[in-house]
Amino acid sequence: MVFSLTFLGLTWLVTSLAQDVAEYHVINECPAALNLYINGQQDSLIDSGSSDFKILGLSLTSFYTDLNGGNPNGSLSTQAHFNPATNQFMWYYIVKSPDNFNTGVEILTSQTAANGICEPAECVDASCNTAFTPATAPTSFTTPSAPLLNQCAKTIVVYNVTFCPGGFFPGNAPSSTTIHPDFDDSKCLDVQGAVYENGTPVQIFDCNGTGAQQWELTRGSTKVKVAGQNFCLDAGSTPANGVGMKIWECFDNLPAQQWFYTDDNRIALENQGLCLDLNNGVTTNGNKVQTWQCTDFDNFQIWDAAA
Repeated sequence: MVFSLTFLGLTWLVTSLAQDVAEYHVINECPAALNLYINGQQDSLIDSGSSDFKILGLSLTSFYTDLNGGNPNGSLSTQAHFNPATNQFMWYYIVKSPDNFNTGVEILTSQTAANGICEPAECVDASCNTAFTPATAPTSFTTPSAPLLNQCAKTIVVYNVTFCPGGFFPGNAPSSTTIHPDFDDSKCLDVQGAVYENGTPVQIFDCNGTGAQQWELTRGSTKVKVAGQNFCLDAGSTPANGVGMKIWECFDNLPAQQWFYTDDNRIALENQGLCLDLNNGVTTNGNKVQTWQCTDFDNFQIWDAAA
């Protein structure tokens, strides 16, 4: 009986803690160690390529660093903000300084994004349109202001906060571009959910300025590489009509990743007679891209890379 009461007591304690705290995973992909500040107080030093877990009470919380021209009070730093302003949801968003952009910041959740909930938030350069400034940061939390204001569950979710997603400081990123189907500047080639893992599908999505839509490629023989990541557009080991595209770790001389960007704006798999193709030409968000037999004057196979 004593054991049962103790067990029940521990269960209650764990449940209570789960309801009263939020869990954060802070990741440093910057090329240098960073001082992590939480709510204006220096918290810890995180080495480049390392991370740290934080379990904090449910209150307004901000993360930032003074690295690369930021400062201890955060006024010159890009910040990740979290606000448990409702009974059910945690609101999260990015705030950038109008006077300095010291690091890019990305927020991902451990929950799968669906129906506008638990979507990724990312701002990787000063021109991003996915972050508030201190003057425009929200003071009330009732309706999402996509893509600036996001929401997910308060608890039982890990919030992953990455500084310098892609591994570089602003201004030092490789030259990158968005890729648009048939010159439609409102739609972009997109890594689904900004999940940089082997096998993540590549799709069409509304252009939103995130790193999931930034690519590196050149005219002629080329890889189609996710900017700032070691992942490439990959056609698989048995390319054929209707095979869906994905990203995969980049390898030299791998036929599935060797493309040719033609002067008439087709992205062809080298020596295969197959082209990057928009399935049925449908630009609805989430429509997957595929390979299909290359055909002259086929608008489903026209891709504009606009630097």
